[in-house]
Amino acid sequence: MKKFVVTMLGALSLLAVTACGQAPQPSAENTSAPAANTAPASAENPAGDGDTKKIASMSIHLTNNLLALGITPVGSVIGGDTKAFLPHVADRLKDTKPLGVVTDPDMEALLALKPDVIYLDENYSGKDVAKYEKIAPVEVFNLDDGTWRDTLKKTGKLVNREAEAEKFVSDYDKQTAHVKELIHAKLGEGAKVMAIRVTAKELRVFGMKRPMGPILFDDLGLKPANGVEKIDKAYEVISQEVLPDFDADAIFVVVNAGDEAKKVYEQLQANPLWQGLKAVKQHHIYTIGAQPWLDYSALGNKMAMDEAEIFFK
Repeated sequence: MKKFVVTMLGALSLLAVTACGQAPQPSAENTSAPAANTAPASAENPAGDGDTKKIASMSIHLTNNLLALGITPVGSVIGGDTKAFLPHVADRLKDTKPLGVVTDPDMEALLALKPDVIYLDENYSGKDVAKYEKIAPVEVFNLDDGTWRDTLKKTGKLVNREAEAEKFVSDYDKQTAHVKELIHAKLGEGAKVMAIRVTAKELRVFGMKRPMGPILFDDLGLKPANGVEKIDKAYEVISQEVLPDFDADAIFVVVNAGDEAKKVYEQLQANPLWQGLKAVKQHHIYTIGAQPWLDYSALGNKMAMDEAEIFFK
């Protein structure tokens, strides 16, 4: 009997030692999923609220809609003219991988990112969807289907930030109403406006379509200068000689980057034809940057409205 007890005690001791070297097994009290990741938003944790999908954006406009919702894409295309991230958002994309320009994307860099989802602009990538689907699931956006508001709300639904999208639009509309009052107070009710772009080779008048038309004539409710309402596209190339025909009370001017474009604008300003324009005589010429005014994204429009508020205070 004494030998049996000694044997049993030895066996129990061996079991205790073995158990100490093993990890604890799940139990009914310890089978739940780990707590959601609530780290701040970053390229590795785009949403910062548990939604850790890595989004690659193949459109600068879609990128800026994501940024408006507080989400940083893991990769994004860059501006075609700047060959870099657009200057008004570059500081927000320090952890984002450049993926080339939208017309010539860096597919190797995209593949290396191993994104969870890819956002595409139908206008540029609609014919290449299958190529992107070999890398990751794809979401295709038609940026001409509705307005930037609709695109932002679609994005918000995809990333579980519908409330943030709604608030962004609501805040923008309130700001726009305020800026509209400032503009009417400075220019007068019924003032006619237009926007032009000076490049090294041509002079353009922006029409009713995006990027400039919706900001000036829809959001701010301004009256288009004579003939602008007939330009049912982004812009139309004109000669300097027809500028007086528009009879604009105010002109927004975008001058392309580069010395040649700046030189062309200086020559235009010295032209008696320009000096005789109503908008010039009344000191209602407003020089604006290509970015953010031509961005036509949620974030771009908000930044443009911020500038307009400063112009017309």
